[in-house]
Amino acid sequence: MSNNYFQFKQFTIHQDQCAMKVSTDACIQGAWVQIPSTSKRVLDLGCGTGLLTLMLAQRYPNCTIDAIEIDDNAYEQCVENFENAPWCDRLFCYHASLHEFADEIEAPYDLIISNPPFYSEDYKTPSNQRDMARFSEALPFDHLLQNVSKLLSENGLFSVIIPFKEEPSFIAFASNFSLFPSRICHVKGNPDSEIKRSLLEYTLCENDFFTAQLTIETNRHQYTQPYINLTKDFYLKM
Repeated sequence: MSNNYFQFKQFTIHQDQCAMKVSTDACIQGAWVQIPSTSKRVLDLGCGTGLLTLMLAQRYPNCTIDAIEIDDNAYEQCVENFENAPWCDRLFCYHASLHEFADEIEAPYDLIISNPPFYSEDYKTPSNQRDMARFSEALPFDHLLQNVSKLLSENGLFSVIIPFKEEPSFIAFASNFSLFPSRICHVKGNPDSEIKRSLLEYTLCENDFFTAQLTIETNRHQYTQPYINLTKDFYLKM
């Protein structure tokens, strides 16, 4: 596979202009998220290549999906990926910051999904574009959650993936904006590794929530059956 593109079963992601390439995190999130059956409007925050949007478009044919991206090159590449997809007539990408977009939108969304920048460690890479995509300073959690609470419909869902170590603080932040977990999935690479990621699903109603765990591999390139079942509609070799 060329690093310039990633071929899925029903669509192609071109990524040579994007700081963040196709990742296992995003593929898991796009397959894991659930949309209520009555949903019509979906929003992808910080869409990058547009991968999450395209996965949701494949899964949910009745949804119109908006996506926003602030980086110039990523926005242009996302538009290209949308235009080449089978579902291009219901995919829309906006070149804007989250704050700008939230101020302009009046109708709420039934699902909001985000794979936000989340490296909060105090270091930088040589690439400013990559820093913007990977570091939480570019989209602080409180800023993200405040705008999600404004854009989410009354019965809507918000899906996000974050580092496991950030989960307690993220849940506490979210409660300040009346966002409460309804589903959590902890992701680990193999049976002996530590939990690395938390998939979180939120609603505007406080209820008991369900917690599960997903292990990706048993050995190197030997995938678990739950991981295969989750991603087989997308990966070519699953």
